[in-house]
Amino acid sequence: MLSLWLILGGLSMMALSGLPACLIARNSNTGQGLTVALFLSGSAAGLFGTARTLGLATPPSLNLPWGLPWGSLAVSVDPVSAIFLMLIFTVPALASVYGLGYWKQSEHEKNGRRLGLSFGLLAGSMALVVVARDAVLFLVAWEIMALSAYFAATAEDDKYEVRRAGWIYLIATHIGTLVLIAMFALWRRATGSFALEAATGLPTRTAGLIFALSVAGFGFKAGLMPLHVWLPGAHANAPSHVSAVMSGVMLKMGIYGIVRMSGLFVECAPWWGAALLVVGALSGIIAIAFALAQRDLKRALAYSSIENVGVITMGLGLALLGRALGRPELILLGMAGALFHVWNHGLFKSLLFLGSGAIIHAVRGRDIERMGGLAKKMPATAILFVVGAMAISALPPLNGFASEWLLYLGFFKTLESSSVTGISLAAIAAVVLAMIGTLATATFVKLFGIIFLGSARSGETEHAHDPVASMTFPMGILAASCVLVGIFPMLASPALEAAVRAWAQGSAGTLAIAGIAPQAWISAVGAGLVAATAALALFGASDSRRRARAGNAQRRGPTWDCGYAQPSARMQYTGSSLAQTLVGLFSFALRPKTTPTRAIGHFPETAEFESAVPDPVLDRIVEPAFEAANRALPKIHVFQQGQTHLYILYVLIVTIALFIFGGLGAGL
Repeated sequence: MLSLWLILGGLSMMALSGLPACLIARNSNTGQGLTVALFLSGSAAGLFGTARTLGLATPPSLNLPWGLPWGSLAVSVDPVSAIFLMLIFTVPALASVYGLGYWKQSEHEKNGRRLGLSFGLLAGSMALVVVARDAVLFLVAWEIMALSAYFAATAEDDKYEVRRAGWIYLIATHIGTLVLIAMFALWRRATGSFALEAATGLPTRTAGLIFALSVAGFGFKAGLMPLHVWLPGAHANAPSHVSAVMSGVMLKMGIYGIVRMSGLFVECAPWWGAALLVVGALSGIIAIAFALAQRDLKRALAYSSIENVGVITMGLGLALLGRALGRPELILLGMAGALFHVWNHGLFKSLLFLGSGAIIHAVRGRDIERMGGLAKKMPATAILFVVGAMAISALPPLNGFASEWLLYLGFFKTLESSSVTGISLAAIAAVVLAMIGTLATATFVKLFGIIFLGSARSGETEHAHDPVASMTFPMGILAASCVLVGIFPMLASPALEAAVRAWAQGSAGTLAIAGIAPQAWISAVGAGLVAATAALALFGASDSRRRARAGNAQRRGPTWDCGYAQPSARMQYTGSSLAQTLVGLFSFALRPKTTPTRAIGHFPETAEFESAVPDPVLDRIVEPAFEAANRALPKIHVFQQGQTHLYILYVLIVTIALFIFGGLGAGL
C-alpha cells in the first residue's frame, strides 16, 4: 500500500503545485520556482512509488466510498498503469523545469500563474486517469484533464488563432467525452457495475459495441484520423512545453483508454484487431504525408504525433488479432511494441517540441521558410534536435527503432498463420509501416535541413543563440534517454512483459521478448555506431586544432555558389520545394492549394507563388458544415437575448419535456 500512497501523494502534489504562485506577486519568479519545486517533489514520489509496484505480485488497490450517488473512489496500479505512470511522472517534470527559462513568470504576468496552475492539474489528472478503477472516477479525472489542458494550451488567449484552436479542442474533446459516457453507461448495463474489472459472459454484440465506442471516444483524445481535428491547431498554438506534454503524454491517455477497455474482455472478435490495424495504418500514412507538407514547425510536429499514434494503434491491432487467433507471440510482440512505442514517442516527441520552443524563442516565429543556418548559432539545439529527428525516424541506435523492430517482427509472424485475414493484414501493415518510416525520414530531413543548414533566410535569425541551461538541461536528459533506451532496449523488457500478461489475462502464456525477439544485436550495433560517431567527432576536433596550430585554419565562407557572382539566401531550396515531389505523390489525399502565377512578356512584373495544404477534415468538412448550418438557421439568434430569466425558462421547458419523454418510455 505504501507504493499506492506514494503515487497518490505524488499526483496530488503535482496537481496542487500551481497554488503557491497564486499567493505571490504575479511578476515574481519566486512563485514559479516554488511551483516547479513542488512539482518535482511530486514527480519523484510518484516515480518511486511506481517503481515499487513493478516488483509486487498483487497490484496495490484502494476502494473507498464517496458522496456521489454512483461509483466509488477505486484506484489501483497494475503493470499496464505503471507503464503510463512512468511517462506521466517524467516528461511533465522536465517540461516544468524547461518553463523556468521559456515562460518566465516575470515576463508573463497576465498568464504565468494560470499556466502553472493548469499545467499542474493536467499532470495530476492524467495520473488519476491511469489509476482509476471506477468509471465515474475515471470520467471525473478525464474532465479535469480536458479542462486543464484547455486552459494551459490557451495561455495566450489574446491571440485569435489561440482562441480558435482552443474552442475547436474544447468542442472535440467533449464530443469524445459524450461518447465515453455512452460507453460506460452500456458497460454499467451489461455488467451491473461501474467497476473497471474483467467481465465474462457479455453478449458478442454488446462487447463489440462497447469496444467500438471506446475506440471512437478515446480516439478523439489520441488524435486518430479523422477524429484529430483539434490536434494540429492546439499543439501549434500552445506554449512549447505544454505542447510537449500534450503530444508526448496526453495523447497517450487515449491509447491507455483503448488498452484498458480492451483488456477487460476475456474474448475478442477478429474484427477488433483488423479495425485497429486499418485505422492505425490510415492515420499513420496520411498524417506523415501532411507533416511533410507543412511549413509551420509545430504543425509538422503535431501531424507527426498523429502518425506515431497510428503506429501504436497498429501494434494494438496486432495484439488483439493475436488474442482472436490464439497466437501468444503476436500478443506479446504487438502489445509490447505498442507500449514500448508509447514510452519512446513520449521521449523523442517531447524532445522535439522542446527543441522547437528553443528555436521559436530565438527567431520569434514558427515558419521554417524564414529560418536557416541556425546550426552555427545554436549548435547545442541542433545536436539535440537531430537526436530527436533520428529517433522519430526509427533510425538506429535510437529508441524509435527498438520499438518499431518489435512491431515488424510481429507483422511478419502473422504470415505463419493459416488465416487469410491475418496474412493480408500483416502484409499491408508491414508495407505501411515501412512507408511511414520513409516519409518520416524525409520529413525530418526537410525540417533539419531547412532550419539548421544553409544560410539565414531572414533577419530574424541574426541574433539567435542557444537557450539558457534550464531549457537545455531537460532536452539533454530526453536525448540521453533516447540513446540509452535505443542501445539497451532489454532494460524495458521486464516491465513490458508484465504489462502484456496483465492485459492479456493469461492468453499471452509465458513467452519472453528475449525468446522471440533477441535484442543483444541491437546493443552491439548501437554501441558501435555511437563509438564511431564519437571517434569521428574527436578526429574532426583534433584536426581543426592541428590546422590552427599550423597556421592553416580552415577558411569559412558561404555554400558553393554554382558560379553566381552574388549568391543570396533566396537561391536555396525552400522546404516546400524540397518536399514537392513527395507531396505530389499524395496530392489525392493532401489536395494542396496553390496560387498560380504567370510570367508574361520580356519584363514581367513581380509575382508571388504560394501553396498551402488545408486539413482534410477540419478545413474541408467540419468548418464548411458549421458555416452552412449557420446560414441555414438565420433566426437562431432570436433565442439568444442575453436575459437570464429566458435561459431559465429554456431549462424548465427542456426539463418538462424530458420528464414527459421519460414517463412515456416507462409506460411503454
